[in-house]
Amino acid sequence: MRAWLAQHGFALRDALGRFGHHLLPAVFNVVVIGVAVSLPLSLYVAVKNLGAVTGQLDAEPQLTLFMAPDAGPEEAEAVGTRLAQHAAVGKHHFVPKAEALDGLKRNAGMAEIIDNLGRNPLPDAWIVSGRGGDPAALEALRREAAGWPKVDHAQLDTAWARKLDTAVRVGRAVTLLVAGLLAVALAAVTFNTIRLQILTRREEIEVSKLIGATDGFIRRPFLYFGLLQGIVGGLAACGLVWGALATLEAQVGPALLALAPDGGLMGLEAREAAAVLAAASGLGWLGAWLSVTQHLWRIG
Repeated sequence: MRAWLAQHGFALRDALGRFGHHLLPAVFNVVVIGVAVSLPLSLYVAVKNLGAVTGQLDAEPQLTLFMAPDAGPEEAEAVGTRLAQHAAVGKHHFVPKAEALDGLKRNAGMAEIIDNLGRNPLPDAWIVSGRGGDPAALEALRREAAGWPKVDHAQLDTAWARKLDTAVRVGRAVTLLVAGLLAVALAAVTFNTIRLQILTRREEIEVSKLIGATDGFIRRPFLYFGLLQGIVGGLAACGLVWGALATLEAQVGPALLALAPDGGLMGLEAREAAAVLAAASGLGWLGAWLSVTQHLWRIG
């Protein structure tokens, strides 16, 4: 056991020594790895924040029936009676035009603009929820209600939310695709780095094999170097993403941040950062293993 620990300790010290002796190339490699990892990581954080916003939206489809501008209380009441008797309607409530205007003033900060209009441009409306939350039944009701007297327009209010949810799903798929492509690039960077190191130490490796060094003994320092390079590159990627989020929060206005959960953008959690470091170090180890194995096979 002591001999095994001593061999690994020697390999780790050797890898750290190479970082120190080739500091500038190592820094450039770390920067390349950090940028490569930060690209899919930034996409992941963006999709994560967008998904949090969509999660705050009402998932239950709602139908809004806008009355015609010249519709009176009797016509609005007649539409309400139809809704109460309709089998597809679960809940419904009436929103007078005056109440809608007051809500617009409070929520949109447009009080001064609306006051200058001189009249209320908004129509009366009925807000309808379907029975059992069936979107198909509510869509059929929308088509039917669009032909009722004095109903100017019938609109499913959550159609845009469903489109946004679709965009989130597409974003997740794109993130996985980009992450896969850049994972190959990360392994390739490590492969090439280790290849150059092996070429400079080819004679040393050949002598070591002649005096009985095993492939595992020769391979181990290079594997540790690839592992360390991946870890440092992963740390650089996390730092880039955290810095970008901090800059974005400082630059954008409070109106955008108000859409985010808890009034701020969601960053990387500790478990997510740990997963990034594990993936980056694993890819660094893989690239190093492939490179060393190829050259040991060639040396024979």
